[in-house]
Amino acid sequence: MSVSEQQAPGNDGTPPAPGRLYGVGLGPGDPSLMTVRAVQVIGAADVIAYHSARHGRSIARAIAAEHLRPDHLEEALVYPVTTESTDHPGGYRGALDEFYESAAARLAAHLDAGRTVAVISEGDPLFYGSYQHMHKRLADRYPTEVIPGVTSISAAAARLGRPLAEADEVLTILPGTLPEEELTARLASTDTAVVMKLGRTFPTVRRAMERAGRLPEAHYVERATMSGERTEKLADIDAQTVPYFAVTVVPSRIASPPAEAGAEPGTGEVVVVGTGPAGPLWLTPESRGALAAAEDLVGYTTYLDRVPARPGQRRHGSDNKVESERAELALDLARRGRRVAVVSGGDPGVFAMATAVLEVAAQDPYRAIPVRVLPGVTAANAAAARAGAPLGHDYAVISLSDRLKPWEVIAERLHAAASADLALALYNPGSRSRTWQVGKARELLLEHRAPDTPVILARDIGGPEESVRTVRLADLDPHQVDMRTLLIVGSSQTQAAHRDDGTEIVWTPRRYPEQ
Repeated sequence: MSVSEQQAPGNDGTPPAPGRLYGVGLGPGDPSLMTVRAVQVIGAADVIAYHSARHGRSIARAIAAEHLRPDHLEEALVYPVTTESTDHPGGYRGALDEFYESAAARLAAHLDAGRTVAVISEGDPLFYGSYQHMHKRLADRYPTEVIPGVTSISAAAARLGRPLAEADEVLTILPGTLPEEELTARLASTDTAVVMKLGRTFPTVRRAMERAGRLPEAHYVERATMSGERTEKLADIDAQTVPYFAVTVVPSRIASPPAEAGAEPGTGEVVVVGTGPAGPLWLTPESRGALAAAEDLVGYTTYLDRVPARPGQRRHGSDNKVESERAELALDLARRGRRVAVVSGGDPGVFAMATAVLEVAAQDPYRAIPVRVLPGVTAANAAAARAGAPLGHDYAVISLSDRLKPWEVIAERLHAAASADLALALYNPGSRSRTWQVGKARELLLEHRAPDTPVILARDIGGPEESVRTVRLADLDPHQVDMRTLLIVGSSQTQAAHRDDGTEIVWTPRRYPEQ
């Protein structure tokens, strides 16, 4: 309809009151799943608008067809491009932006003439819906109401007969158009997931599912509630047969059949997981996924407490001085077909559980058990980041604990690292039963370092009692150091400075002076 056919002004020459804009969700495809409100709005509207590709067929119009009247004014909003290339000077995004502006102007003409406009869209209008582009351009200018609709996600879960999320599980919704690495990371880290927009993205999505270890759990749903509906295991789908209107669902793990929760029954494994220096913010996506997939969690109780409890998981906590026993327990569970995560603080390969597990796994009873080690943020790197960049050049990591090695070895290594002018990250500096090592280390280091060398005392990094202080090496007080403290001692080049905001930063330059 042209602008010249719009409603005439009132008798006094004033323009008509603007019409109302509706964004109407039609649900996933079955017309009987339209809401009562959606049917009411369509029936009362003057103009029905819908998007379509250049072939002109509109799924939204087909869903609502039985509710359209002969006197409805129809506005077919035809995309100039979908997935193909374009010679538009602004590229693909420029072509779409120009189209949205033009489509919004067409609808605005009706609204200015006092007509009620219903923009219909499958699913929910504001969930990956085409309507949202009209909403952003018109809702601030005209009275607007959005009618929610049943999403394809809800329809897919209903057709599978599987809960999407239960209890404290987190549901992640992903577009298949994301890069494969991003999909993999997000699939590995979440409890349950739905990936939309398949079609040409299907091979990427399938690879991401497999790399994230979620393929055994994943289901495929095509055209849920529509004609031609299909549901299968994702692993069984031929990529050549996948349309755009398909989703893959990784449903709730709670009460899932064992074969769908990850590895096949009888194929146990041990994954040594680094949780970083504190809570969930320090977890990598891969570690988060491994913790969620495990049937058994084994670890020092303090570290286990960082991991949220999940229904069906068994937790095996112990004291922090029984590393070999924990490793043997984990491998015994895996030998019985269990998927086991050994929970370690920081990075499991830095003074932590990876060594203990691998030592036991090298013994005859356990040689066939798969063992993986997943890295975590180390205490040294976390502390360094809080202070600035004190480990910005070469550095050494040394534990001051003499529980597993003689002090003479520690002293020799301190001498060697200090004489090489390396910055130092000192783990396990002191405890209630070890109070002299920090003082002795300070004496050794002062043989090679200036008294004003910056020393960072980083305590409980990432935790509720976090503190970071910088002192001179000569002023290092052993009584201010405990097992929750990590020390970073600068090299001869390390610098410290106060900033205008009151903070102090410490860094070691990357360029070392020539001899």
